[in-house]
Amino acid sequence: MILFAWAIPMSVAAAPFAAYVMDARTGNEIYSQNANTRLHPASLTKMMTLYMAFNAIERGQVRLDSKFLVSSHAAAQPPSRLGLRAGQRIELRYLIRAAAVKSANDAATAIGENIAGSEQKFAAQMTAMAKALGMNNTQFRNANGLTAEGHYSTAHDMSVLGRRLFYDYPQYYNIFSRRSADAGIATVSSTNKRFLDSYEGADGIKTGYTRAAGFNLTASAKRGSKRIIATVLGGNSTAHRNAVMAQLLDAGFGKAPTRAREVKPAPPELIVAEPRKVVRRADQVARVQPSAPAQAQAQAQAQAGSTVQLSASDRPVARASTAGVVTPAAISAAVSRAQAAVRDGETLAASSRPIRKPGATVTASTKGSEDLLATARPTSRPEGDVAGADALLESDRPTPAPRSDDAASPQPQASLFMLQAPAPQAQDAQPAPRMALTEAPAPAPRQDAIILTSLDPVDPADTAATHVVSRNGGARGYGISLGLYTSQVAAQNALLKAELQESGALGAASGSVANTRRGFEPGFTGMSRETAELACGRLGARQQDCTVVGP
Repeated sequence: MILFAWAIPMSVAAAPFAAYVMDARTGNEIYSQNANTRLHPASLTKMMTLYMAFNAIERGQVRLDSKFLVSSHAAAQPPSRLGLRAGQRIELRYLIRAAAVKSANDAATAIGENIAGSEQKFAAQMTAMAKALGMNNTQFRNANGLTAEGHYSTAHDMSVLGRRLFYDYPQYYNIFSRRSADAGIATVSSTNKRFLDSYEGADGIKTGYTRAAGFNLTASAKRGSKRIIATVLGGNSTAHRNAVMAQLLDAGFGKAPTRAREVKPAPPELIVAEPRKVVRRADQVARVQPSAPAQAQAQAQAQAGSTVQLSASDRPVARASTAGVVTPAAISAAVSRAQAAVRDGETLAASSRPIRKPGATVTASTKGSEDLLATARPTSRPEGDVAGADALLESDRPTPAPRSDDAASPQPQASLFMLQAPAPQAQDAQPAPRMALTEAPAPAPRQDAIILTSLDPVDPADTAATHVVSRNGGARGYGISLGLYTSQVAAQNALLKAELQESGALGAASGSVANTRRGFEPGFTGMSRETAELACGRLGARQQDCTVVGP
């Protein structure tokens, strides 16, 4: 498929570009370019907002028919919007539909505020969940993806999140393939309708757009036994972004094996933050196995106000397969570990027990029933904000996206669980919009990136020779030329297409576009003669002009 060269004005600057393609069945990488560079995710952020909402539903914190109160802050969010009003109450199911299908910023903010109590705390929980999912280059500052300082992610991390949505919440995943949905106060249309309709097998997932981010898309498609998930960050238009995504998915289906053992991701583990307020130890007494004598003893201790003191090493830490939930399986496993510890001679530090009646004998069954399992059961929320929930520093708001593509607090409702968030990281200021995308070097505007466009014109005199498809060049002196093109964009597209189709034959060759008097000449260098001849032969079979260039 040829990219839409006519849609790319040469006089405008490029948004940083990144791409990542994975085999969804295994999570293995198929293709990457600047995949770990921290960039603006825009409304791809809402994938995590929805992941957190699905998680809250499954652990019983909220229900689909729970009515969420809309705050003035949520109602004031810029487009794309559902049109919520401050003080309005609306069911969670409608907010999910609006955030997933229309990419409504007001709906996403309302979800976060009602689940966590404030958008700041919700963003901290989102970041903690990202770390638990293995998204190590992601940090959130809001629930909707509008540009904010310290709010960033990567093409790799967003692909990981897309895979998690598919595997962790299959019962909700179909929302991402809907072309329209009833959002309660309005019927909303999908921002991803064009791609879903044009690409065979596509069934999601999420679009995103801001001026700072460009046009973003995380997509999933299935053909036969294969499922491919890919992310594009920094497209210059909806059409161009969709065309690049189609090429990436095509390459993914071509390279992924027909048969592969499905490796489902393991459930994430999150540590539930312990309350900061001191609680009575009587509220954390050890629980006993079902046995009448032992139960009576524990009840007597609780009524008498006795406590069970746990040493630092024995103090339990609540862990869960999803955020802030202790599953029956986890409890059962903890019981088994406690029983094994007692059998091996380990003891829990505890207060003295009532003296046995004279003449009473200890039987094996009685001893087993009196083995205590210490389970901390917090009875109050932490006081104050979760770590990392510092005030949001908002940058200039992006202009509305074309076709209302996504650029995209009630009275605070106390969340049932507060997640530990990573310590705030110092961020360096960056040109407008003010964002701190440090700790991972961003690609140079005219080097090692596909040059796309944003909406801000630049001086054509600043345009330099562009390098695309970053590779480690070798010392060998042969290369290949893919012909001459009248426009730089067409040359770049030919280079990208060749790299995607024949990455194996090209090996470690370095790709670039040369601006010559005769035209723009894409090609690869740093190859041996044998490698160059092989690559040209394979590209020629695909009707691509190719010439071996000697040293």
